[in-house]
Amino acid sequence: MRRIRDLPFLVILMGIGALAMYVPAAYAFGQRDMHVARVFFYSATLFLILTGMIGLATSANPNRFPTRSHLLALVGAFLLLPVMLAVPFHQAVGNTSFLNAYFEMVSSLTTTGATLFDPPDRLHEAVHLWRALVGWLGGFLVWVIAIAILAPLNLGGFELTSTGAVVGRSRVSQISRVVGSADRLLRYTRQLFPIYAGLTLVLWVGLTMAGERAFVAASHAMATLATSGISPIHGVADGDSGLTGEILIFAFLFFAVSRHMFLFDQGKNQGRILFADPEFRMSLLAVFVLPALLFLRHWLGAYEVDEEQNVMAALHAFWGSVFTVLSFLTTTGFESYDWGNVRGWSGLETPGLLLVGLALVGGGVGTTAGGIRLLRVFALYRHGVREIERLVHPSSVSGNHGGERYIRRDASYIAWVVFSVFALSIAVFMILLSLTGLDFQSSSVFAISAVTTTGPLARVAADAPLSYGDLGSGAKIILVFAMVLGRLGTLSIIALLNPDLWRR
Repeated sequence: MRRIRDLPFLVILMGIGALAMYVPAAYAFGQRDMHVARVFFYSATLFLILTGMIGLATSANPNRFPTRSHLLALVGAFLLLPVMLAVPFHQAVGNTSFLNAYFEMVSSLTTTGATLFDPPDRLHEAVHLWRALVGWLGGFLVWVIAIAILAPLNLGGFELTSTGAVVGRSRVSQISRVVGSADRLLRYTRQLFPIYAGLTLVLWVGLTMAGERAFVAASHAMATLATSGISPIHGVADGDSGLTGEILIFAFLFFAVSRHMFLFDQGKNQGRILFADPEFRMSLLAVFVLPALLFLRHWLGAYEVDEEQNVMAALHAFWGSVFTVLSFLTTTGFESYDWGNVRGWSGLETPGLLLVGLALVGGGVGTTAGGIRLLRVFALYRHGVREIERLVHPSSVSGNHGGERYIRRDASYIAWVVFSVFALSIAVFMILLSLTGLDFQSSSVFAISAVTTTGPLARVAADAPLSYGDLGSGAKIILVFAMVLGRLGTLSIIALLNPDLWRR
C-alpha cells in the first residue's frame, strides 16, 4: 500500500479505470456478446500493463509537492483520463467518432449525465453499464477529493466554513497538519468506500425488490448515489419499479444535500448536527415549499376542469413535483413519472425555468452534487437578513446559532465572489456556444446544464427538448471544458494560479 500511495495520483486513477473495464467485459460475456466482451477485456489488460509501466517509471521519483500535484491531477483526471476510458466505448459502439466517445466519458466521469445517444437502445447494455460505472466511480472520486484535498485548501465550498467544520469539529484540520495529502486520500478512501458501496448495494436490492430489472436497478442505483442521472432507459419514469422505486431513490438523493448524511463520525450527536445543518434545512424547505407552491398553482389551474375532485390525481401531481424538485436540486436530473402528468391534470404548462434555478443552486458542499451549493446560497441569505435587521435596529449585534456557528464571518463576501465568477463562466460558455451557431435559448440551456453538471436538464428546460447529438464538434469540445470546470469549481482552477501553492 505504501508503494501504491507514493505513485502519482493520476497513475492510480488509471489503474482503477483499467480494472473497472473488466466489469462490463464480464457482463457482456454473460450476455454472450463476445465482441463487446473482447473489446473491454483487451482494453483493460492493455491499460493495466501501460499503467504498470508508467508506475514503475515514476516510482523512483517521489513528488515533493503532493498538494499541488494532486490538484493538477484532478484537472488531468477529468480531461485526460476519459481518453483512456473512451477507447473501449469507441470500439464497442463502432459507428461513432472518438470525439463522441470522449464526450460521453467526460460527461460520465464528471457525473453530468449528458448523452449523445438517444434513444438509449442504440447502445449495448454492457456499454450502458460502463457509462453508469464510470459515473459511479466519478461520484466517489468527488467524495474523496472534497474531504482529502479541497477541504484543507479551503476550496469547493469549504472556504465558507470555519476551521474544523468539515468532519468531526477539528479532525480535518488536525489530520491535514500531521499527514500529507496522499495519506489523507488513502485514509478517507478506506473510510468512505464501504459507505458509498454499501448505500449503492442497498438501493440496488431495494429497486430490484420493487420490480425493477436487475441491470436497470444497478444503473439507477449508481446514478442516484453519484447524482449522474445516467440511465439505460429513459430515466426513472420508464422503469418497472413504479412509485416504490421513486420513493427509494428519493430517500437516497438526500445524501447529496449534506455531507453529514454520510460522514458518520459525530456519535450520538449525528442527528442533532444533521438537522442543525443549514444545507439540510434549506433542502427540506426547497423540496416541500416549492412543490406546495406548484401544487397550489396547478390546483388553481384545475379548479375549472372536471377533474377538480380527483384527489388521487392531486396527490400524484404533488409527489411528481416533490421528487423532481429534489432530483434537480441535487443535479441528478431524474424526472418522476407523475411530473408529466402534472400538466395534464392542471391544464397548465410547468416552466423549465424552475428546474434551471434548482440546478443552479445545487446540492451540499462535499457531496456529488454540482451547482453553486446550498451553503453559499445560505450565506447570501443570512447576509440579506442581517442587512434588513440593521435597517430596523442599527445598534443590534448579530449572533450565530445551530449549524451557523461553523460559518465564517466573511462567508457572504466569499459566496458573492463565487457566485459572480460562476455566473461569469456561464456567460462565457454561452458566448462560445453561440459562436458555433446555436441560438440564445439553446446556448444558455446547454451552458447551464454543463456547468451545473445536470445533463438531463437540456430535455426539460427549453420549450422543446434539446439533443446533445445535434451539436457540432466545436460545441461538444466547449461543453467538455464546461463540464470539467463545473465539476472542479472555478476556485479550484484559480487556485492553481496561486504562487503560494507552487511553493508548497
